[in-house]
Amino acid sequence: MTEERRRHTQVAVIGAGIAGLGAAIQLKRRGLDSFTVYEKGEDLGGTWRDNTYPGAGCDIPSHLYSYSFAPYRDSAVRYPRQREILAYLHRCAADSGLAPHLRFGTEITELRYEDETGRWRLRTTGGEEYTADVVVTAVGQLSLPKYPALEGVDEFAGNAFHTARWDHGHDLAGRDVAVIGTGSSAAQVIPEIAPLVRKLYVYQRSANWVLPKPGERFHPLMAALLRRVPGAHRAYRSLLFRRSEAVLLPALRRSRISGLLRMMAGRHLKSQVTDPELRAKLTPDSAIGCKRIVLAADYYPALARDNVEVVTDPIERVTEKGIQTRDGTHRESDTIVYATGFRTTEFLAPLKVTGRDGQDLHETWSDGARAHLGIHVPGFPNLFLMYGPNTNLGHNSVTLTLEAQAGYIAQCVELIAEREERSVLDVGQETLDAWQRQVDEGSRRTVWTDSCTNWFKTDDGLLTNNWPHPTTLYQRLTARPDPTAVRLLPAGRPLHP
Repeated sequence: MTEERRRHTQVAVIGAGIAGLGAAIQLKRRGLDSFTVYEKGEDLGGTWRDNTYPGAGCDIPSHLYSYSFAPYRDSAVRYPRQREILAYLHRCAADSGLAPHLRFGTEITELRYEDETGRWRLRTTGGEEYTADVVVTAVGQLSLPKYPALEGVDEFAGNAFHTARWDHGHDLAGRDVAVIGTGSSAAQVIPEIAPLVRKLYVYQRSANWVLPKPGERFHPLMAALLRRVPGAHRAYRSLLFRRSEAVLLPALRRSRISGLLRMMAGRHLKSQVTDPELRAKLTPDSAIGCKRIVLAADYYPALARDNVEVVTDPIERVTEKGIQTRDGTHRESDTIVYATGFRTTEFLAPLKVTGRDGQDLHETWSDGARAHLGIHVPGFPNLFLMYGPNTNLGHNSVTLTLEAQAGYIAQCVELIAEREERSVLDVGQETLDAWQRQVDEGSRRTVWTDSCTNWFKTDDGLLTNNWPHPTTLYQRLTARPDPTAVRLLPAGRPLHP
C-alpha cells in the first residue's frame, strides 16, 4: 500500500527556475516520480531565462551559486553570465531526467484547497484545471518587474522597457538614453551600453555602496587546479561559504567589519572617480549593507565617461520627449530603461491562493508575508513555498536556502505519501508565531531595518525577504521535518478544532 500511495501522491511544482528545478530534482532522488512542473514560459530558467539585458550575470561565485551536487563543468568561470547559468540549469534538468515532468506554456493563476477531499485544484490562464495532493510554489522573488509611479509615463513618445524585459530589437547606438535606477542590474547594464549611446542620463534616487568585483574568469592555473585536483571544487566552495558567514553576516549586524567594508568601498570609489562632484553624488549616506551591496569593477568608470551624466535631483515627471526633474531641468531622451528592480514583497502575486474554509492567502498576508521556515502557512495544508518570506540571503548564496528547502519539502512529501491513508500536512498558528519572533529578533540586529529604501522590506518597514541569522542555522532547521511543529492528519478532516 505504501508504494502505491507513493506512486499516486500527485505533486504540482509551479515554476521551473532554480528553485522549482531543485524541488523536482529532490523529489526524483527520493523516488517520488508523480510530479509535474508547471512553467508559464516556453523554457526553464526563471529569472535567468527572462533577464537577458546586456551584462546580465550573477554576483555570487559560480562555485557557490549552484547546487552542491552539481558543480559547474567549466571550472574557469568565477562569476557566471546569464547564458552560462541558463545552460547550467538545462544540464541539471537533463541529468536528472526532468523532461517528462516539465509542462511549458502553462501559467497557473489560481490554487484552491478543497476541504472535502484534502486536495488542491489548479486553474490556468486558459481555463484548464488540474488537481494535486501537494503543491510546491517556486515562483521566485525576482519575477515581477517593478516600475516607478511617475507622472506622464504614458506620454513618452520613445521606447521604454524594463531591464527584465529587454527590447533586443531596439538598437541603442547613437541614441540619448535614460536609465532609471542604480542597483545591481543598472551596474551591469550601464557599462555595456555607455560606449554605444550618444548620451546617457543615469537617474539615481540614492547611492549604493560598491565593492570591487574580481574578474569573471579564473587564472588558468587556478582553473586547472579546480578541474584536476580531487576535492578542490568542494574545498573552494566551503571556503567561499565560510568567508561569507564569517565576514558579511557580522558586517550586516553592525560589527567592526562593517567599518572595514565601508573603508574598502570608499577607497574603490576614490580610486575610480577623480571628479569630486561626481564622487559626492556616488557616496552613500546609508549604512553599508542596508541596501544590497553592488559588486562591480567597471561601473564607476562608466559613470565617469564624458557622455554620461548622473542625475540626483528627483524625477518630477516623464514627458513626451524625456524626463523633467524637480529643479525644472528637462533632459531629452528617446529611450528609457527602467532598472528599478522587482515587486519582491508581493509573494506569490498574482497567483490567487485559497486555503481551508475559503481563507485567502493574500488577505492573510495583508500586513506582510509570513511563513514558518518560509515554507508553511497555517490553514494552507500540503502547500509548500520555495523562496518564501525571510529566506533570501543577504550575505551568502540563495541557492543554499533553496537546496535546503527542496530537501525538506521532499521529505515532507515522503511523509505524506507513505501514510496508509491520504493525509495532509500543516502547521499551527502558534508554530508560525514562535518562528516569526525568532526572525524579527534577528532582523532588529541588522542594518536592513534602517531607514534606507531596499527591496527586503515592505513600504511599512517590515522585513519580509531576508533571513537574518547564519545560513547554517537555517540548514539545521530544515534538515528534517520537526514532528513538534508539523501536523499530519487524514485528508478532508478539520485541522484546527
